[in-house]
Amino acid sequence: MSTSFKKFILIVAITLVAGYVSLPPEIPIPWTFNLGKYRIDKKIVRPNLNIKLGRVNVKKNFDLILGLDLAGGSHLVFEADTSKISGDKKNKALESARDIIEKRVNLFGVSEPVVQLSSFEGKNRILVELPGIKDTKQASDTIGKTAQLAFFEVEQASDSAKLKPTDLTGADLSLASVTFDQKSGKPSVSLEFTQEGGNKFGKITQESIGKPVAILLDNQVISAPVVQEKITDGKAVITGSFSLEEVKQLVIQLNAGALPLPIKLVEERTVGATLGQESLSKSIRAGIVGLSAVFIFMVLAYGRMGLVADASLIIFGVITLALYKLIPVVVTLPGVAGFMLSVAMAVDSNILIFERFKEERLKRDFAEALEVSFGRAWNSIRDANVATLITAFVLANPLDWNFLNISGPIRGFAFTLALGIAISLFTGIFVSRNLLRVFIRK
Repeated sequence: MSTSFKKFILIVAITLVAGYVSLPPEIPIPWTFNLGKYRIDKKIVRPNLNIKLGRVNVKKNFDLILGLDLAGGSHLVFEADTSKISGDKKNKALESARDIIEKRVNLFGVSEPVVQLSSFEGKNRILVELPGIKDTKQASDTIGKTAQLAFFEVEQASDSAKLKPTDLTGADLSLASVTFDQKSGKPSVSLEFTQEGGNKFGKITQESIGKPVAILLDNQVISAPVVQEKITDGKAVITGSFSLEEVKQLVIQLNAGALPLPIKLVEERTVGATLGQESLSKSIRAGIVGLSAVFIFMVLAYGRMGLVADASLIIFGVITLALYKLIPVVVTLPGVAGFMLSVAMAVDSNILIFERFKEERLKRDFAEALEVSFGRAWNSIRDANVATLITAFVLANPLDWNFLNISGPIRGFAFTLALGIAISLFTGIFVSRNLLRVFIRK
C-alpha cells in the first residue's frame, strides 16, 4: 500500500468522524418506510457520545451553539464605577467583576453566556449576552447588584439605634441556599459560614444575646433578628417579606460573591429568536449560492482538478463545523462572515497551486509538476495566510489591550476566521495534494 493511499484512508477517516459530529440532532425523512420487520421512522436521531472508561464518564451532545443574534435573548451593558479605585488596581477590579458576573450568570442557568469587558469613550463597561433569556429586568437585577453582605451589632433597640460594624462579611460565606420558614412558609435565605466565619458569627451572637443583629445588603437593612442564644453551628437564616424570585436572586448573588465595584445598567436590548432565525436562513442561502458559484467556477477553470478542489472544500466545511461543535464555538452572524471569508482563503490556496501547476506542466511530467507546484506555491500561500492570521489576532485582542478592540462580535469574527484559515491550510495542502495523487495521475 502506497503512502499516498494510506494518507487518503486517513483523510476519509477524519471526514467520516467530522461528518458524524456535524450531523444535526435529528434528520427528518419525508415519509416512513416499512421493510418487513424493519421500520425507518420519519426522523433519524443522531446518538450523542456517551463513553464510560472506569470512573470517568465522557458525555458530549454535539449541538451547535448559537449566539444572541441567532438564538435570541438579552443584551445588557453595565458601566463600572472605578472612580474610587487607584489606577494600578482598576484592571484587576474589572476582571474580578467580570468573573463574578460570569458566575452569577452561570448560576442563573443560562447556556453559553458571553461576559466581556469593553471600553467606550473612556468608560469601562461590561457586556453581558444571555441567549434564550427574555426577562431583562430579572437578569439585570440579578447581575447588577453589588451584593455586599455585612453584619452589624445594634447597640440599642430604638429608632435611633446605632449600628456597630463587625468583621463578618459575605467573604466568610461558604454557601447560601433557598429555604422556607417552618412557621410562616415564606421563602428565606439559609447561610452557612466557613469555619473562620462561623467563629466570628459565634462571637457576635454571644455578645448580642437579647439584642438584634442587623444584616445589610448594599448598605440596606434586609433583616434584624433578635439573638436568643449563642449560635455555634456557623449557620444563619435571613427572613423577611421576600418573594421566591427575590430569594433566588439573593442566593445567586451571595454564592457568586460581591462585586468589587459598583456597576449600573446603561443599555438593555432584547433580540427575538425569529429575527435571529431569519438572519441565519439568509446567511445560509447566501452561503449556498456563493459556494455553488465557486464549485462551478473551479470545474470550468480547472476541470478534473477543480473537482478535487471542490471535494477538498466540502471536507473543509465538514471539519470546520465539527470543530465548532467540539470546541465549542458560539456561532454568531459575524462568526458566519468569518467562516465565509476563510472559505475564500481555502479556494485561493487551490487556485495558486493550480496556476503554478499549469506553468510547471509545460516543462515537466504530471507527477513531477504536481509536487513542484505544491512546493513552490507554498511560500505565497503561507505568507497570505500568516498576514490574515496576524489581522485576526489584532481583531481578537486576546491580551485585552485597551488601545485595541475588545468587542464580542468582532472577536467572534476573528476567531472563526483564524480557525478557518488553519483548517484551510490542512485541506489545501494535505487533502488536495493527496486526492490529486490518488485520483488524477496524468
